[in-house]
Amino acid sequence: MLLNLLLQVTDSTAVAAPVEINYFSLLLKGGFVVYPILVLLLITIYLGFERYFFIKSASQMDSGFIRSLKDNLVRGDIRAASALAKGTNKPISRILEKGINRIGKPVKDIESAMEIQSNLEVSKMEKNMGYLGLIAGVAPTLGFVGTISGIIRIFYEISTTGNFTIETISNGLYEKMIASFTGLIVGLIAYALYHGINMMIDKFSIHLQSTVMDFFDTLNEPTR
Repeated sequence: MLLNLLLQVTDSTAVAAPVEINYFSLLLKGGFVVYPILVLLLITIYLGFERYFFIKSASQMDSGFIRSLKDNLVRGDIRAASALAKGTNKPISRILEKGINRIGKPVKDIESAMEIQSNLEVSKMEKNMGYLGLIAGVAPTLGFVGTISGIIRIFYEISTTGNFTIETISNGLYEKMIASFTGLIVGLIAYALYHGINMMIDKFSIHLQSTVMDFFDTLNEPTR
């Protein structure tokens, strides 16, 4: 009697034991569409990190550089100011260099040169950003295509085999819904990175405008 009771407890424990889920194997059950979605995920991560570190590095500017540049301009030492800007390999320094090299010309010429260089520097920061926006729209669509193709296949099998059971439908559907879920996740990541990096570029542009205005204010100081 005791032995039978122990065997029953052991059997019930074995049945109640949770089944470990292999998430990678589960992911691959989403069908062939999952593979291009995973490729898009790798591209998204690469572009996101590459743009983030590039913009972060390009946006950094030593306050001592701005202070030294202003001191040279106030003293009227244009050559030293130009050399200082040229020796600092940053977007802001390249923009200021364009303005410094045109000191003595009409203000509109200086503004035009600095504006053109500003647009070039911002376009460098926006490089490949269009791909992130594209992935944000393509990845969910691919997942949806995978789900629809899976549903079509399920009903085709039902029509040819006549095996219409809840188990057959549910197994096929959950596998195909993986494709939509994966596509939505990748699209969400790309969408967040796209707008987050654009916020960094907007912040740089605002700081750039402030620096350019300060530059023109400094140009007037030696004449006062």
